[in-house]
Amino acid sequence: MQHFSHLPPDARERLFLRPPQPVGPDAPPVVLAHALGATLYCPATRPAMAADLARLSGRGLLSAVACLEDSVPDDRVTEAEEVLVGQLAQHRRDVEDGLARPLLLFVRVRTPDQLRCLAERLGDGLERVAGFVLPKFGAHGQPEPEEHLAAVAEVARAAGRRMWAMPVVETADVLHRETRLEALLRVRDVLAAHRERVLAVRTGATDLSAVHGLRRPRGTTVWDVRVVADALGDVINVLGRLDGTGFPVTGPVWEHFTSGERLFRTELRQTPFEENDVRELRTRLLRDDLDGLLREVELDRVNGLVGKTVIHPSHVPVVHAMSVVPHEEWCDARDVLGAGSGGVMASAYGNKMNEAKPHRAWAERVLARADAFGVAREGISVVDVVAAQVDAVEGVRVELPVVAQRSVEVPA
Repeated sequence: MQHFSHLPPDARERLFLRPPQPVGPDAPPVVLAHALGATLYCPATRPAMAADLARLSGRGLLSAVACLEDSVPDDRVTEAEEVLVGQLAQHRRDVEDGLARPLLLFVRVRTPDQLRCLAERLGDGLERVAGFVLPKFGAHGQPEPEEHLAAVAEVARAAGRRMWAMPVVETADVLHRETRLEALLRVRDVLAAHRERVLAVRTGATDLSAVHGLRRPRGTTVWDVRVVADALGDVINVLGRLDGTGFPVTGPVWEHFTSGERLFRTELRQTPFEENDVRELRTRLLRDDLDGLLREVELDRVNGLVGKTVIHPSHVPVVHAMSVVPHEEWCDARDVLGAGSGGVMASAYGNKMNEAKPHRAWAERVLARADAFGVAREGISVVDVVAAQVDAVEGVRVELPVVAQRSVEVPA
């Protein structure tokens, strides 16, 4: 699997100074976690799931979740399981016949018993399942967190291969201040005991908001909902540490995909679209509220999150474009990591200070993202990457700019 492999070679050549690297299902967890990118959730009741996966994997989707939990009404769970078994069997055949590209596919289950029973019923279809998403993963969840992870371990042993777990931190004990630290420390200890099978920690902003009856409207981000943002900060602090005790923490769901009346003016500047003569693309982003998604992904990354949970195919190219490492950021990270003895230096772009020791962990994260999503050439922006993906999918030619390149030595 490789991000942006659906783009034509000339587009990839013009976009990337350093292209995304291929990644396989047996890659180290930190590599796979960064490669998840935009993880598309869909209800397991969807009768055309296999066809959707075939189509969307050819348009750049690399990770998806078939959900048997909150997206499925309680009285349709049995139906959803039957649909999922049939659709995953079809998806397996499609991949074998070359009709669909492989992707990282997960199943979100309700209980450990459902996980075990479903794995048996899937039969050969389990071959296309990379792992399971474990909801309501709190200190005193129902069921207990250990039971979920034990079920994943049992299924992995029976399958004879590694299967990943992605717990979702979204319970009230994580949101409430007086129980949060105890809950997160308990979750940390449980995950540490199963470190070899935990791919990433997912964050459930919708469930966390629901504790207080909140929902972020269009024009705002999850970071504007202070009670949720405070909880997310502590999740990152306890579960996302870079000292060997933490895990990658993914960005919460973006749940808007069409726009109604706009109350506030957008922060999405016109100039980058006018310069590339793609004004219609800006109109489309505004119409579909994707300017809000752009802003939230940026804030996710500033706060240490990777990837993003999404619920509509239109979100995928935006998240992936935002994940490409800009040329300036790559130059800074390279300079920081090249200063082995520490010290401080002006950035290659002459607009900031790079301090080798404090910025080293940040630079290493940039390199991990660069492996998954590539490094943009100088002068290439998010607009260019989104436009190239629209071009590839819809056949609408969007010319990319030819820009003078900085002399940069690219490490092997």
